[in-house]
Amino acid sequence: MTTKQEQQLLSDHVDMRMVSVETDEALADRNTIVQLDPDHPGFRDQEYRARRNQIAQLAMNYRPGDPIPDAPYTPDEHRVWQTIWKALGPAHQKHACAEYLSALERLSFDPERIPQLREVNEKVQEISGFRLEPVAGLVQPRVFLENLADGVFLCTQYIRHHSTPLYTPEPDVVHEIVGHGVTLASERLAELNRLFGQAVKRTTSSEALEKLSRVYWFTIEFGVLRENGSVKAYGTGLLSSAGELEEMHEVELRPFDLDAASSQAYDPTHFQPVLFCADSFAEMYHTLRNYLVNW
Repeated sequence: MTTKQEQQLLSDHVDMRMVSVETDEALADRNTIVQLDPDHPGFRDQEYRARRNQIAQLAMNYRPGDPIPDAPYTPDEHRVWQTIWKALGPAHQKHACAEYLSALERLSFDPERIPQLREVNEKVQEISGFRLEPVAGLVQPRVFLENLADGVFLCTQYIRHHSTPLYTPEPDVVHEIVGHGVTLASERLAELNRLFGQAVKRTTSSEALEKLSRVYWFTIEFGVLRENGSVKAYGTGLLSSAGELEEMHEVELRPFDLDAASSQAYDPTHFQPVLFCADSFAEMYHTLRNYLVNW
């Protein structure tokens, strides 16, 4: 996998999600079947595209509050999960922070099969009260973040193309569950997600929203901290990519200054050259919590 490909695994959720709102129009907006770009690994694979649309249709038929439908994953798709897990399992033990590893243990994924969103949702809800809801594909910005305030996280259910098991150009079920799903099984990380949503609801200008989105990027998506003398990851973008977890030790680490992070530009198509590193989980949690509460 190339550097660009590894980084593209971490498509920017802040720019591409839509919230669950209980109107037919809003549900239709959030559930448009994804049109694959010509350079997508599965673009010329008609069977894969049909599978993507089949899984997307499950989300299109879903209404908030309904039981979450199981995706009919194939043996080939489970093998993609197995390949990814072989790379991520050791990487997590080496590079993930203790808070993440504890939450990961609570969810106890089977390394042989893709977990159903329903199964993950049941465990996450019991731990933090967050609810995972299926969506057909990529969605838009502000309302996705606002939905976090209500304890709802929108998840895709399809998995990346089998030809590139360590690469996907958009967030798939691996990124959603291994990244976000696990962190939402931490009460403290789930609380920070809720506070982001509440802060977005109080944000009126596009400039302020952009600043808050950058803070989200450099914390929830690409956050790192020091633990027992080593740099560890708590950001979902890092934790869903074995390549990113290795690369984070080569980047420029800056002090955990959220005002600076709010002004720091980033490019989601490359490895992140700059990360903001907290001195501990406690410092990150209290600093970010206070920042969001007072936003």
